[in-house]
Amino acid sequence: MTIQECVVESIQRAVPELEASVIGEMLEIPPDKKMGDYAFPCFRLAKQFRKAPALIAQDVAAHLKEEDLFEQVEVVGPYVNVFVNKEKIVELVRDAFASQEQFGSSQEGEGKTIVLDYSSINIAKPFHIGHLRTTAIGNAIHKLYRYLGYNTVRINYLGDWGTQFGKLAVAYRKWGNKELVEKQGIQGLLDLYVRFHKEAKENPELDDEARAAFTAMEHGDEEILSIWRWFVDISLKEVAKVYELLDVQFDSYKGESFYMDKVDAVIEELKEKKLLQESDGAMIVDLSDADMPPCLVLKKDGSSLYTTRDLAAAIYRKKTYDFYKCIYVTAFDQGLHFAQFFKVLEKMGYEWSKDLVHVPYGLVSLESGKMSTREGQVVFLQDLLDEAIAKTKEIMQEKNPDLENLDEVAKQVGVGAVVFNDLFNNRIKDVTFSWNKVLNFDGETGPYVQYTFARASSILRKADYQTFRPEDMKGEYLTDAYAQDLLKIIEEFPKKVHEAAERYEPYIITRFTVALASSFNKFYHENPILSAEQEELRNARLAMTKMVTTVLKTGLSLIGVQAPEKM
Repeated sequence: MTIQECVVESIQRAVPELEASVIGEMLEIPPDKKMGDYAFPCFRLAKQFRKAPALIAQDVAAHLKEEDLFEQVEVVGPYVNVFVNKEKIVELVRDAFASQEQFGSSQEGEGKTIVLDYSSINIAKPFHIGHLRTTAIGNAIHKLYRYLGYNTVRINYLGDWGTQFGKLAVAYRKWGNKELVEKQGIQGLLDLYVRFHKEAKENPELDDEARAAFTAMEHGDEEILSIWRWFVDISLKEVAKVYELLDVQFDSYKGESFYMDKVDAVIEELKEKKLLQESDGAMIVDLSDADMPPCLVLKKDGSSLYTTRDLAAAIYRKKTYDFYKCIYVTAFDQGLHFAQFFKVLEKMGYEWSKDLVHVPYGLVSLESGKMSTREGQVVFLQDLLDEAIAKTKEIMQEKNPDLENLDEVAKQVGVGAVVFNDLFNNRIKDVTFSWNKVLNFDGETGPYVQYTFARASSILRKADYQTFRPEDMKGEYLTDAYAQDLLKIIEEFPKKVHEAAERYEPYIITRFTVALASSFNKFYHENPILSAEQEELRNARLAMTKMVTTVLKTGLSLIGVQAPEKM
């Protein structure tokens, strides 16, 4: 049982008329530690017991004073403030940690599949810092749900179809050079894409050529399709390097093109269910009853759209994976698109449409303004990661030139700094990218947490204390304020994991690791570990240190950041 569950159980014995869940909702944590570990307000009981809240508080306190769980119970007006027995806190956290490396995990998701659609890069366009958000958030959500026992299916829904390929095909025919594109890779394709948009401003007919080229693709024009396949190959080879650096993997790379032969069936189904209507030559689904604009399903020329392919993909995924939830991690500004296509599926009679979830995130802009692939105004993610690794290596060569595996550790810390920074705030918050901020390793950063883990690991190596021994955690040696604060933070970890998964908010874990690292550093500075005056005291503190390394490593892994043992 958690500390809070024990407190709730004790209060329920004092007030048996209340359900445990109600007591849990009423329980508060005082703003000042001097006021107790928990406070139980009695206002809402006045009507039920026909008594003044302050008198009810005195009755509850009288019962709680008989409980071994508390070392002190105080009445402050209508509040009952309780101080939990410090040795009992040690015992509770020690017992909760029995599963060690699996602490905070569960089997609640057993037999349930979560499909995650994230990263979803656009072929023939650079993997830039804007894509880091969907990739890092999606990867963390996958890890959180996997840790809670769910089967997760990671899908990189490639943007490998659409009018942009018509634009690229036209640009390549007019200005392209096969050898140069092979040599330059994605940069070469980006140059062609940027040039197309510059030229199209002066010559709008180019847009008509691009639309015609894409329509030809959809009708099987082999010349354009061969160029398209080549662009796809070039793109996947390049992005594979970034995914390798991020240590991100996928179970499927089925992109929009995979669903092209499944679109007609969706159109037919929409017609059969009398949902499809003509509007100015295009085909739509009316959503006015849901207070939304109409959902465009086919263009005037009969070409499919993003929505058409998304409908086909959702139906395919339900049939293939029978998901419990299908989660889409994309930018906030795509909210209407997802609301529309979820509603269309509901109108089609698919009861499981309620299991589709859009997880939006804020946009990334540059200090110089909004990013634009068309204008070539982007920061390549590969460049950012390389720069972070180089800076980290430089710092480490100054501070620890004899470090083993310097290059590998620099990669773990440099990449970790970038990912940690991206996941530090609520995902819906817009982000202004700053080289200085991302590569600043001081304060609440990934390198700070990693360094704390490495420091704690060093202590354990010196003491040859590699296996957690519950019997070492004797309560009488861990009653000081720093040990108690650390124990209370550790105990919160399972709740934080569950909350982060339930809310699709990795930052909850990111911030938790900072709080845990900060608390351990205070504990470490105030409590000598290796030089403790008694062996039992030393072992108790070593057991705590081992607990911290285990939870820090797990927390970092859940947000896709590695934990090097030496830095």
